[in-house]
Amino acid sequence: MSAAAAADRPTAAIATAVVTGASSGIGAATARQLAAAGYHVVVTARREDRVAALAEEITAAGGSASASALDVTDRAAVDAFAADLTGDAARSPVTVLINNAGGALGLDPVADGVVAEWRQMYETNVLGTLNVTQALLPALTASGDGTVVVVSSTAALGTYEGGAGYVAAKHGEHVLAETLRLEIVGTPVRVIEVAPGMVKTEGFATTRFHGDTAKAAKVYAGVAAPLTADDVADTITWAVTRPSHVNIDLLVVRPRAQASNSKVHREL
Repeated sequence: MSAAAAADRPTAAIATAVVTGASSGIGAATARQLAAAGYHVVVTARREDRVAALAEEITAAGGSASASALDVTDRAAVDAFAADLTGDAARSPVTVLINNAGGALGLDPVADGVVAEWRQMYETNVLGTLNVTQALLPALTASGDGTVVVVSSTAALGTYEGGAGYVAAKHGEHVLAETLRLEIVGTPVRVIEVAPGMVKTEGFATTRFHGDTAKAAKVYAGVAAPLTADDVADTITWAVTRPSHVNIDLLVVRPRAQASNSKVHREL
């Protein structure tokens, strides 16, 4: 655990949930809701200042949280994080992993796609999920009641023009979750996939368009009520808090205005 830890280590009486990509958006909202549901949340992301502030906010509100800077694409850092988190017998058991770190870059056709952006999306969305899942799966199994959540996207289930790089990465993440579920059936670990559609968060579209706020705004233009981060966090928390024998294999959640990845009602 880094120096950014914002709360004392919890006792074994409270279960721990790890949330990646928790510096903003869906990850931060999910951490807040899991803390409200009674978990000690370990919030991770590359931006240490953001996750430290989030952990302090959760703790100040009466929850239990700690923070750690983590780049999910750095396998050595992931392994060190997992070893620190699970190596102390006095620390609460890790029972939930929320693989939320990811993101999109660009909206180029295949003919003009930027290879470096495709690689970055694959490494973050797919290999990042693989790294953290592999590192924490032994602890989740040992807990006797573990849950792996993969936050994918409706892009994992259907393509659209200009989205091939992101779609390919999210399809890979979807297949990772689906295959893991087959491979570990019979163990005390559930694998849940939540696939959000159009979600308006503080940074997703802006990051995709490299800081171009005008392009980012066009994504949501005319859509009366896209999903919020809290909407998706509520869905994730609901799935995680089902009875242990209930596995929500795949939950697709879209705003009412979105019928598919390419069919959106806009009031212009």
